[in-house]
Amino acid sequence: MAQLRQDVEPERAGLDAGALERLDRHFAGHVDAGRLPGFLVSVARGGRVAHLTTYGLRDVAAGLPVEADTLWRIYSMTKPVTAVAVLLLAEEGRLSLDDPLERHLPAFADPRVHVGGSGPGVRTRPAAGPILVRHLLTHTAGLTFGFYHRHPVDALYREAGLEYSVPPDKDLAETVGLYARLPLQFDPGTQWNYSVASNVLGRVVEVVSGQPLDTFFAERILRPLGMADTGFHLGPGQAPRLAELYGETDTGGIEPVPGLPVHGRPRFLSGSGGLVSSAHDFHRFMELLRRGGELDGVRLLAPRTLALMTRNQLPGGATIASFGAPVHREPGNDGLGFGFNVSVVTDPARTLAPSHLGTYGWTGVATTAFWVDPVHDLTVQFMTQVRPKRLKVFPELRRLVHEAVTD
Repeated sequence: MAQLRQDVEPERAGLDAGALERLDRHFAGHVDAGRLPGFLVSVARGGRVAHLTTYGLRDVAAGLPVEADTLWRIYSMTKPVTAVAVLLLAEEGRLSLDDPLERHLPAFADPRVHVGGSGPGVRTRPAAGPILVRHLLTHTAGLTFGFYHRHPVDALYREAGLEYSVPPDKDLAETVGLYARLPLQFDPGTQWNYSVASNVLGRVVEVVSGQPLDTFFAERILRPLGMADTGFHLGPGQAPRLAELYGETDTGGIEPVPGLPVHGRPRFLSGSGGLVSSAHDFHRFMELLRRGGELDGVRLLAPRTLALMTRNQLPGGATIASFGAPVHREPGNDGLGFGFNVSVVTDPARTLAPSHLGTYGWTGVATTAFWVDPVHDLTVQFMTQVRPKRLKVFPELRRLVHEAVTD
């Protein structure tokens, strides 16, 4: 069991120790006020961890503290790992990013697009073109989530038992088959809509590789990177280190809530949000990205492939706010493009929180986050376990880290 450790004092890494103390005090205040159970934050420059703080509890009822080796459900921070898996297969020539999805998953042949109506009265038309693998990587395929409650297709997902994208009695192949029977919200490639696309990518990885998704991840990504604490379920002896999952209450407190099953191999292997990880392991994944696809002599992707993943892929330099479906047209998405399962800062002047051009990363629904800032050779991760309603910590985190960078 490896554990993340601080490698260098902040000042030697061009960081202000006083500003980092303000960051710690700020989030400790959230814990003391009962808005978070506890947290871990790490800041590294040039791959060296210059700030590492744990505070509060990983399990409030049991009184167990957050520690450097605590395990976290990282939810949608799984998506960039799935993107790496797809790009590995692309580099090997086993698939192309411009492959029609039906080449690998025939159930997606002849997709249809919603044009009106709802329930049994829904009206559709043939899509203008096929879903491509790259549409899945960029969330422009026309798929959706049932929990949005904004579009008639969202309701069709709920009626199919897909409100939270994971039916309790189906595996990945069966679930993706359900997605394929539902109409698209829009023609592939014409809008951005955060969706179940990474679960579909997970199934593509299984079909193309001939391996279950967890086996492919373990053999091709996690073991080569030394990420022994990361997987779709807990291994022997890991359960005591798992942080309890909480939800924000209507009054701003927290209470335990159920999460994806991780005590034993799950029936559904979610490429969208199924991984459990540690700060040590995710630091190593960020290092793979920061170093252009290589870590400690192990190269998973070519530098140009990694650069493609972390560059805005929306057409014409569009942003999530300008190209997104209506649910995503909000100020928080202005100045942000999207690569392959990561957001990318395209205009720092328009983002709500201080950012730098080319910074990329993503978040998880339990208030986890990471980003890589190539301008300052900086990587940041924040771990806690709260499914929020109104709580927003990421703009605060961005601002406080920005204030700590001195060169």
